[in-house]
Amino acid sequence: MTTSPEATDLVDQDARRTKRVLLAKPRGYCAGVDRAVVTVEKALETYGPPIYVRKEIVHNRHVVDTLSERGVIFVDETDEVPEGALVVFSAHGVSPAVHEEAAHRNLRTIDATCPLVTKVHKEVNRFARDDYDILLIGHEGHEEVEGTAGEAPDRVQLVDKPEDVDKVEVRDPNKVVWLSQTTLSVDETMERVDQLKERFPDLQAPPSDDICYATSNRQSAVKAMAPECDLVVVVGSQNSSNSKRLVEVALQAGASDAHLVDYATQIDEAWLTGVTTVGVTSGASVPDVLVLQVLDHLAERGWNQVDEVTTANEKVTFALPRELRKDLDDNPDKPKSVR
Repeated sequence: MTTSPEATDLVDQDARRTKRVLLAKPRGYCAGVDRAVVTVEKALETYGPPIYVRKEIVHNRHVVDTLSERGVIFVDETDEVPEGALVVFSAHGVSPAVHEEAAHRNLRTIDATCPLVTKVHKEVNRFARDDYDILLIGHEGHEEVEGTAGEAPDRVQLVDKPEDVDKVEVRDPNKVVWLSQTTLSVDETMERVDQLKERFPDLQAPPSDDICYATSNRQSAVKAMAPECDLVVVVGSQNSSNSKRLVEVALQAGASDAHLVDYATQIDEAWLTGVTTVGVTSGASVPDVLVLQVLDHLAERGWNQVDEVTTANEKVTFALPRELRKDLDDNPDKPKSVR
């Protein structure tokens, strides 16, 4: 039996309409987030609840809710922690003023700041010592930005939006350096840098990339798959800077549509109308169980074919904070108690 060219075309069209999922790799937890979450879990096991955490340990609703159920109490400021109790500082980092307040209140502290954020803090200190004006590219009000700027508040100016570039005032245009929040869009950051260079041709760059490897890798994976996607679903919370950037990157890279969801149940059925290829990824503070739930949700609606798009293999790990390691090493099996 022979098949007409017209029928062959119809078969080809049907094949092209096969529902599929492109799953980004890398996605989800980065080394800094994994370290921070494990730090709180180990603190719970070692000292018992309650454990206090200043701000959200990482910006993910599921992680925060799960830890809260296990006895973690999240507070906005250290003055909400009972004097003498144990408090964990989040992955986003804190300013020296927060450390001083904790010491004044006789709090025991475990610093779960991501080492890559700590690197930027050290850069601020170094350039402040050398009497530079520091232009910090980042989002106003973000905890990481507040902690970083707090290292040298008299030397740091925040540059968030394009109009902020014109507001910058420096003492010596030959001694200006830019640094950045670690979770920004790479492309947007470089746009801001180019704008700053127009005003300050001798603007210096950080000694090494401030945007973390995980943020860059997740954006690269989204860029690779976005042109083929009718829809990209990014799993992550609204207060997660790097997750929100993934939505922006997906749209800029050619995805027809993109949305941020905390849970699979938040996927609007209308988003799936007429969609063949769905891209799925997640922010750096998202446990993979939430991504698997999204895949199950899509599979129930016919998206059974899942193809992984791999652009990098991550092998970075960070040691737990030294304050916690010491107690774990001294008494590996003995639970401890704090107020």
